Amino acid sequence: MSARDLSVLLGVILIIVMLVIPLPGWLLSILILTNISLALIVILVTMNTQEALDFAIFPSLLLLLTLFRLGLNVSTTRSILSEADAGVVVDTFGNFVTGGNPFVGFVIFLILVIIQFIVITKGAERVSEVAARFTLDAMPGKQMSIDADLNAGMITEQQAKERREKIENEADFYGAMDGASKFVKGDAIAGIVIVLVNIIFGFIIGMTQWGLSPGETVDVFLRLTVGDGLVSQIPALLIATATGIIVTRVAAEGNLSHDVTGQLFRYPQLLYVAAGTIFLLGFTPINFLLTTIIAGLLTFGGYYLSRSQKEEEVAQQEMTEEKEDETEISSPDSVVQLLNMDPIEFEFGYALIPIADTNQGGDLLDRIVMIRRQLALELGVVIPVVRIRDNIQLNPNEYQLKIKGNEVAKGELYMNHYLAMSPGMEDDSIDGIDTVEPAFGLPAKWINEEMKDEAELSGYTVVDPPSVVSTHITEVIKKHASKLLGREETQQLIDHLKESYPTLVGEVTPEPLSVGEIQKVLAKLLEEQISIRNLPVIFETLADYGKMTNDTDLLAEYCRQALSIQITKQYATEDYKMKVVTLSPQVEKKVAENIQQTEHGNFLSMDPETQQKIIESIHQQASQAFLQDTTPILLCSPAIRMYVKQMVGRYLPDLVVLSYNELEPDLEVESAGVVNIA
Repeated sequence: MSARDLSVLLGVILIIVMLVIPLPGWLLSILILTNISLALIVILVTMNTQEALDFAIFPSLLLLLTLFRLGLNVSTTRSILSEADAGVVVDTFGNFVTGGNPFVGFVIFLILVIIQFIVITKGAERVSEVAARFTLDAMPGKQMSIDADLNAGMITEQQAKERREKIENEADFYGAMDGASKFVKGDAIAGIVIVLVNIIFGFIIGMTQWGLSPGETVDVFLRLTVGDGLVSQIPALLIATATGIIVTRVAAEGNLSHDVTGQLFRYPQLLYVAAGTIFLLGFTPINFLLTTIIAGLLTFGGYYLSRSQKEEEVAQQEMTEEKEDETEISSPDSVVQLLNMDPIEFEFGYALIPIADTNQGGDLLDRIVMIRRQLALELGVVIPVVRIRDNIQLNPNEYQLKIKGNEVAKGELYMNHYLAMSPGMEDDSIDGIDTVEPAFGLPAKWINEEMKDEAELSGYTVVDPPSVVSTHITEVIKKHASKLLGREETQQLIDHLKESYPTLVGEVTPEPLSVGEIQKVLAKLLEEQISIRNLPVIFETLADYGKMTNDTDLLAEYCRQALSIQITKQYATEDYKMKVVTLSPQVEKKVAENIQQTEHGNFLSMDPETQQKIIESIHQQASQAFLQDTTPILLCSPAIRMYVKQMVGRYLPDLVVLSYNELEPDLEVESAGVVNIA
């Protein structure tokens, strides 16, 4: 017989001994503290049990604890009536609660008993009864569900057997709890009867056999009775509460001794909580040495069980890892994982590791977080998380940025250097490595720290490597924002808008426009750096025109016109002016005449020679505007704007093309040139 089995059997024998043999006061104190400790552990376990079957021995344990508590009541009653002494714990509880007034203490005790009997015990009994009834009623339906899953091939025969056993265990558990809850009710009634017996016979014995006066009898026996009732009813209250918690859960396999020791001490950390509680009791008039010993035993038990569990977990984890290693190569999932692709990847050579390593003072991660916040405000789209990693295949100072697995930008950084961008006039005294600023293509030099102050005095714009790469990342992501906006991201934007504008969203999608069509409209806006943050205005426009056409190009044009205030502020100067290059009437007419309408949409069909002439003229006018320090903007009529953008987009991707309807009436427009063809 194992030590676990023997300990439980000895505990049951001790309960029987308490019912027959008188126990000394010091032993009663130990048993009372043990009773409180067990009650604390039980309620803590029930509060941390996820399923009732994890604490399946609770009905049997409830009977043992109730019998143990009643045995203590018999022993303390014998000591109180025979010796007017039940140990230091009972005496301390009695003095503490009565506070010099036995009748006040008795009233407090009665209130505690009423709370337990009427509120907790009654409730737990009712819940147990209803849970047992519903569990039994649901058994046929659950059995049929298992048979259906088995016949459909969804589960194996072994799984079906396990599920049937679980259902049977649940029914057994709730049936047992329905009966066990009567123990709690009977225990509460027995506690009241024992208190009345102690008081009545204490008066008789104290006045007849001990020769005490009525006042002395009340002081001695009522005080001890209240103390005995408290040390009995407090654990009873905890157990009754635990009963109400556990009846919503279900039963396990194994003998009672193994289940008690295995499941009761399933959470070793909770023994520390119980030990701390018992230790704090030592600061009361209770024997400090006694409480310290019990708390120490609980602490040692918690430590021993925790260590055993960790050793088992480590061994189990090693076995699991070995099995995973054996099956990883042959598993199809290992190949499928290779198909995963990050939306945005930033890779760099080993010399650039300090810009990303926080231990070396790198702040690239924080900068990327700020970039995502900045672009969310500027473009109105949530940029995916940027995957950052080093790549030994790159040159030590090289980095590259990938969008959905494709390289879209690359550059070179020199650590412990600064990038000095020329103000327009080169200074030969500034010595450095000639390069090009990666974000905007400006001529620049990599200079060392000694040249930094001199370069700033010469008018150079000097920035550090992290600022260079963060600016480059920002501009590249802005340029490719439309490629990062897929259907899933669009659905997230729609869901977010729906929280504030449910009616508006319901009028746009799923009818007349699908998520895919909305995504195309938003992507077309982002392609030309138009922020989609003002989604309510965009959806209002889609609601107005979505029933008329599902041409996403045309819908995007309507949305641009609705965002005229935003577009005007985006490109106007601080004094609310705008210099533009316009198309001559001849060119506008030529473009309009070559627009062909088909059932699949409209497109520009113009002979290559005419297109080349128009593009060359636009390029010439835009170059002149750029030389005048003016952002080149091409202005045309709304009917041909998107076709002009399509025509020049491949050759002049950064050229801004606006229509008259996209500008506010109070904007002062100045002509910087006119596009003509011979």
